[in-house]
Amino acid sequence: MSVWNYVVTAHKPTNVTHSCVGNFTSSQELNLIIAKCTRIEINLLTPQGLQPMLDVPIYGRIATLELFRPHGEAQDFLFIATERYKFCVLQWDTETSELITRAMGDVSDRIGRPTDNGQIGIIDPDCRLIGLHLYDGLFKVIPFDNKGQLKEAFNIRLEELQVLDIKFLHGCSKPTIVVLYQDNKDARHVKTYEVALKDKDFIEGPWSQNNLDNGADLLIPVPPPFCGVLIIGEETIVYCSANVFRAIPIRPSITKAYGRVDADGSRYLLGDHAGLLHLLVITHEKEKVTGLKIELLGETSIASTISYLDNAFVFIGSSYGDSQCKEILGHGPAHSLLVKLNLQPDAKGSYVEVLDRYVNLGPIVDFCVVDLERQGQGQVVTCSGAYKDGSLRIVRNGIGINEQASVELQGIKGMWSLRSLTDDPFDTFLVVSFISETRILAMNIEDELEETEIEGFCSQVQTLFCHCAVFNQLVQVTSSSVRLVSSTTRELRQEWNAPSGYSINVATANATQVLLATGAGHLVYLEIGDGTLTQAKHAQLECEISCLDINPIGENPNYSQLAAVGMWTDISVRIFSLPDLNLITKEPLGGEIIPRSVLLCSFEGISYLLCALGDGHLLNFLLNLSTGELKDRKKVSLGTQPITLRTFSSKNTTHVFAASDRPTVIYSSNKKLLYSNVNLKEVSHMCPFNSAAFPDSLAIAKEGELSIGTIDDIQKLHIRSIPLGEHARRICHQEQSRTFSICSMKNQSNAEESEMHFIRLLDDQTFEFISTYPLDTFEYGCSILSCSFSDDSNVYYCVGTAYVLPEENEPTKGRILVFIVEDGKLQLIAEKETKGAVYSLNAFNGKLLAAINQKIQLYKWMLRDDGTRELQSECGHHGHILALYVQTRGDFIVVGDLMKSISLLIYKHEEGAIEERARDYNANWMSAVEILDDDIYLGAENNFNLFTVRKNSEGATDEERGRLEVVGEYHLGEFVNRFRHGSLVMRLPDSDVGQIPTVIFGTVNGVIGVIASLPHEQYLFLEKLQSNLRKVIKGVGGLSHEQWRSFNNEKKTVDAKNFLDGDLIESFLDLSRSRMDEISKAMEISVEELCKRVEELTRLH
Repeated sequence: MSVWNYVVTAHKPTNVTHSCVGNFTSSQELNLIIAKCTRIEINLLTPQGLQPMLDVPIYGRIATLELFRPHGEAQDFLFIATERYKFCVLQWDTETSELITRAMGDVSDRIGRPTDNGQIGIIDPDCRLIGLHLYDGLFKVIPFDNKGQLKEAFNIRLEELQVLDIKFLHGCSKPTIVVLYQDNKDARHVKTYEVALKDKDFIEGPWSQNNLDNGADLLIPVPPPFCGVLIIGEETIVYCSANVFRAIPIRPSITKAYGRVDADGSRYLLGDHAGLLHLLVITHEKEKVTGLKIELLGETSIASTISYLDNAFVFIGSSYGDSQCKEILGHGPAHSLLVKLNLQPDAKGSYVEVLDRYVNLGPIVDFCVVDLERQGQGQVVTCSGAYKDGSLRIVRNGIGINEQASVELQGIKGMWSLRSLTDDPFDTFLVVSFISETRILAMNIEDELEETEIEGFCSQVQTLFCHCAVFNQLVQVTSSSVRLVSSTTRELRQEWNAPSGYSINVATANATQVLLATGAGHLVYLEIGDGTLTQAKHAQLECEISCLDINPIGENPNYSQLAAVGMWTDISVRIFSLPDLNLITKEPLGGEIIPRSVLLCSFEGISYLLCALGDGHLLNFLLNLSTGELKDRKKVSLGTQPITLRTFSSKNTTHVFAASDRPTVIYSSNKKLLYSNVNLKEVSHMCPFNSAAFPDSLAIAKEGELSIGTIDDIQKLHIRSIPLGEHARRICHQEQSRTFSICSMKNQSNAEESEMHFIRLLDDQTFEFISTYPLDTFEYGCSILSCSFSDDSNVYYCVGTAYVLPEENEPTKGRILVFIVEDGKLQLIAEKETKGAVYSLNAFNGKLLAAINQKIQLYKWMLRDDGTRELQSECGHHGHILALYVQTRGDFIVVGDLMKSISLLIYKHEEGAIEERARDYNANWMSAVEILDDDIYLGAENNFNLFTVRKNSEGATDEERGRLEVVGEYHLGEFVNRFRHGSLVMRLPDSDVGQIPTVIFGTVNGVIGVIASLPHEQYLFLEKLQSNLRKVIKGVGGLSHEQWRSFNNEKKTVDAKNFLDGDLIESFLDLSRSRMDEISKAMEISVEELCKRVEELTRLH
């Protein structure tokens, strides 16, 4: 049964909805705070750019994000209001680097009509009150007392019902608002009011201004010395104050965002709907405003928010297309923007230089799940962005290895890369060890790997370890000796032989030290000099040694003061000091599995000891370099086979590669260890191989082959972007022809008809357009499907369209087009005219099922006498308002309606008819539907909720059987555009989560999420864990997780049921040990077991 569902985010929201700049983390630091709908990110501006300090979820959709500074405070506070009428005031705690809640509350009213133009939240520049416009005809005031604390809120009646914008004016002795509104004749005016806090009422303000530009919809308050307000329209910009009125005409444009450049408010950046960035300048004599000037700076992505940082750095947040961090270069006469050396625009006439881009997946209009590499791992291909910023994004889980070269080699037992000179930047040799020989490979002039020899090495035996040493030397350890070889002459300089009767079992080395173990627990420590190998110390341990490491992570890159030693019999890991081999720490590992690989390593300045066991588990400890003490033990399961650990570096950062049956890269982000699977089946050994021909590469030994490849950026999800320069709206993959087909639209700037719509065919490997079918004028592609029909072996693309005419409210005409791919071209085989928009197409029992306006229509594929084919209408079903989303399974049809929730239809073969079987009688405005199993259907609706309904086939009466019963409800806080069955991860049958069915969803904010249907006992266990986590993890700003996840629409708010929040559950892994203990006590289960069960879940995405 798919009743019990687990919802988790695989890719966080990337749409930037708000941003602000101020001194938040300290009075000296400049911060950029970015809101991405349900998350906030706090960044520090450094000379190197933006440095992330914190990224946290907010239990609400952010409606207002403003910084302000109450009287007597040294740094700014952050005010956040959410769409569900909660607010909080946050302060930064420098000690713990966490957010403290200074105030919080609920500002909802029991009665009131929510505003059409979105919520407005504003703060008086003199910090006397916070103003909120949440409901038509009401202005809510939260006053500050003289200590900067918030007092009780109250409402003031506002006569203007159609408010477009409200701001506080600067430089007024009493708090004064300016209101931009529209009257019932659609004319727009501005009015000012003083807020009388004592009387809790408005007093007519100092001025008003009637009959503005019909497109005026943005107010910009101007700070002292000028004060007043700028009114931004579509064709004019007006500056207005009590005694000055100035206006300038502008090129028609819709301004979406603005950012103030100077503290005195003389310059503003304006971003419009076409992505053009303008500079607006207020000209003045002394403190009197004389006029306005506007200049085009260049083109950016379409801005949803603009924040001017400092020194001409500007952050442009975007809800369409990628966010960009830009540098603006000054130019022009007296009012130069900024004095920089390059006062000149670039070759294209733009003053805007892009420094950094932040990937944005939103809005995900459509996506499909495909396995392009045919490795059993799904990738999501999304239609993202809008208008000119449209693109396809290929999102896959894990880190890819891009193979550059490979050679067949069986039975590799170990690999090391060596340099020919100590300070050579590149590696020269690759030493590959086998059970009874060692081979040495090197790059030749043709950049090919070929066999070579190092005369001083012993090549007839297995090598246990190799390393580059100081003084241009190389070290080779075999079972009988340690050999020191010159890397220039390649001759043997010195050899240390194992005592007679003993052989070396395990060994490790760095540039100046060698540590090895012979049988019977002997531990020998050697130091390397110029041509000398000196036995410096010997220790006798009571049991056998299984693994060693002396990777230098202290001050000296060539010398380690600690040695990590893994032991057989007592199954422990020990830390010894060097050079005297004194035991400092002994840590028993528990269980009966021996440690197979230990590694001392450092991530982001924190030292760790990693210890891998023979059963695929990995332990990590925090290591104190000065005392050798180990603490904060954590255990994860990476695979089922023994793991070997190696460090490698990528983009100047050190990471760890864990080679096993499930290869993993261990890396650190925000001081926390993360594990990302590598997209390879099984890896036995890995070593970095940074050669001149293959810089920053890795040598990888897997089943019967040695390959060299570069590694992708280290992150959990890898995203590749295919810019289209047009807006892709629908996408579909066809395995047989190895193509994608998309419905897209392009804006033609010059032509009369500005929009053109196309069906395009793309190669699924290169993503190049290989064929295009233009649609008619006004014709939109609405749906696309790859399918085959009964009695016909071909596979077709079917496209449903609509003619969207300006004078019609709803399309009255559309087409269904059937294409075949021949020689990489789209050939139109058949077309069928319809009486409306074809919102959805499904393959159905060898026929084609279409949703056309309010009707469901079934077509069969008929052979005409002349051998051509056509679609012929068989039967249909009326009774929907608009049937927008359809899914089918067997003879059942599930329909998501514009406003009438979900209904279930059945196709009856004998009668050749479609009948309604059951429906959900709630009024939900649907945005997507999916069938989870025969009886459970999943829906998403426009209040950002998810719900599931169950077919009640056992019902006693027809009335009961005719009702779809709601079994699950959950507030996702995201607008879902599409569900698809599939998985982002390799499904390994041996893992607990391998059998769990998953559905992927994509949202407007760029979220990719996974819904997993869990077995009941696992659900109950996690439900208990979730309620315990709610007690321990408090929401930012005191916002309640329970309220946030409660299903909420205009009619009702009910607690979430039969859905769990995977993001909250998986945050268990980031808790401190003491908090984990607290939860483990409440759950009556060990911390290790809890970690293991939660980690299994993280493998779902």
